[in-house]
Amino acid sequence: MPIANQYRSGLDKNAANYTPLSPLSLLARTAYVYPARAAVIHGQRRLNWAQVYERCRRLASALARAGVAAGDTVATMLPNVPAMYECHFGVAMCGAVLNTLNTRLDAPTIAFMLDHAETKVLLTDREYADTVAASLAGLKHKPLVIDVDDPSFDGGRRLGGIEYEAFIGGGDPAYEWFLPDDEWDAISLNYTSGTTGNPKGVVYHHRGAYLNAISNIVSWGMPPHAVYLWTLPMFHCNGWCFPWTMAANAGTNICLRKVDAPAIFDLIREHGVTHYCGAPIVHNTLINAPEEIKRGITHTVHCLVAGAAPPGAVIEGMQKMGFNLTHVYGLSETYGPAAVCAKQPEWDALPLDEQVRLNGRQGVWYHLQQGMTVMDPVNMQPVPWDGATMGEVMFRGNITMKGYLKNPQATAAAFAGGWFHTGDLAVMQPDGYVKIKDRSKDVIISGGENISSLEIEDVLYRHPAVLAVAVVARPDPKWGETPCAFVELKAGTSPDAQEIIAFCRERMAHFKAPKAVVFGPLPKTSTGKIQKFILREQAKSASAID
Repeated sequence: MPIANQYRSGLDKNAANYTPLSPLSLLARTAYVYPARAAVIHGQRRLNWAQVYERCRRLASALARAGVAAGDTVATMLPNVPAMYECHFGVAMCGAVLNTLNTRLDAPTIAFMLDHAETKVLLTDREYADTVAASLAGLKHKPLVIDVDDPSFDGGRRLGGIEYEAFIGGGDPAYEWFLPDDEWDAISLNYTSGTTGNPKGVVYHHRGAYLNAISNIVSWGMPPHAVYLWTLPMFHCNGWCFPWTMAANAGTNICLRKVDAPAIFDLIREHGVTHYCGAPIVHNTLINAPEEIKRGITHTVHCLVAGAAPPGAVIEGMQKMGFNLTHVYGLSETYGPAAVCAKQPEWDALPLDEQVRLNGRQGVWYHLQQGMTVMDPVNMQPVPWDGATMGEVMFRGNITMKGYLKNPQATAAAFAGGWFHTGDLAVMQPDGYVKIKDRSKDVIISGGENISSLEIEDVLYRHPAVLAVAVVARPDPKWGETPCAFVELKAGTSPDAQEIIAFCRERMAHFKAPKAVVFGPLPKTSTGKIQKFILREQAKSASAID
């Protein structure tokens, strides 16, 4: 009798032919192959890859001696400093799970996260002492607090009994760390924004972190030894997995405590920065910076922009500056970017406005993701590739979260039908690329007509006085709701609401143009995303202009 499958019989996994995938192995290899190459630069401080590896092992050892065990949570309240980078390896080396907290959140939200994750250890920067102290005050079970002193910050206060350098100084530089028994084991925890309730804890596994770290290189076409500037917060989806990417790349991490246009251009010139990432607002800040601070950059800088739909003005502005912009798309639940607008060579010969249109799409799935499509969320059938039929963007594959911590209902809903439901509404264009039209909650339904807030925003970004804009629904007794535009102006400009509305009406169907305009700074998250939930409340009192 022939066996059912001859290629399975007697051909089993063993230590010689199978190892769980983990980004920890990427650091170990680079420290072995390129020990003396620059790894982390922060101001005057320089660390090579051998030193970073040793410091991560010291951190793992010190945590283990402090009682941190496999499955425990270690949280950080840190900016982009060397300690934050080291936590992405040292915490997992002792089997623990890293929870990088959003440094802009308020004390009650931080307290919820610390409690929900059953946090064992918290590393915190002095800048956030007041928020952290208020968070800890309400906890029954307080974590061990370790202060991180950053020489580039003058102020704040210490909250814990030991400082980071002293803590890892007591760790073993030759600590024998271990890979997870199962690559499905958790490596990190990232909380969603929680704008409609308590935040949800998104759990990443070692396999997904490893694969997305490599996908960042392959899907972006990064050459070895890139010089990467940390404009993106490492707390945001673990810096889109780029702490692990840069270890695989054997590149150089340039730390940046906060986004500041002059500092960014200075660091690009000083260190020859080749790559950076950011939300559209970060790129817009650079585009609108004074010309004198942009001078002297003669090499190509590659940048990733992520967002539901970066405005065409941002893509065009970066191209005119000589920066090579690539659009990626993803969510916290997909380890940050899991799709890329893969560029086709023939696009280079097209007019600039057509290049902008093509490059502004969400595109196709990352190399090491399994799939991305647009479906009707009710019958789970793919929409036609007609550029018009809307459905919901969905992902599946290894670069998708394990699920939400202690929230089986939300996990089941997110994975209904065997795909991850993003909540983003999109169309499939004839070439198979995805183009988002709106978030499901951001579509404006006016008189029975669906209006895309992103479409209006894209038009408004073309106005020469507009720095940033967000459009939300405003309740209307006749139409149900109408578009309300919140506009942040460039310095030295002063258009009125009528001018803004007229600008829109000249470029789109009149019923889509905003009926109200509010000028002023826009509320943003620490990653540069505009907080539309705040604007929706403000829109209720905005005056309409007929």
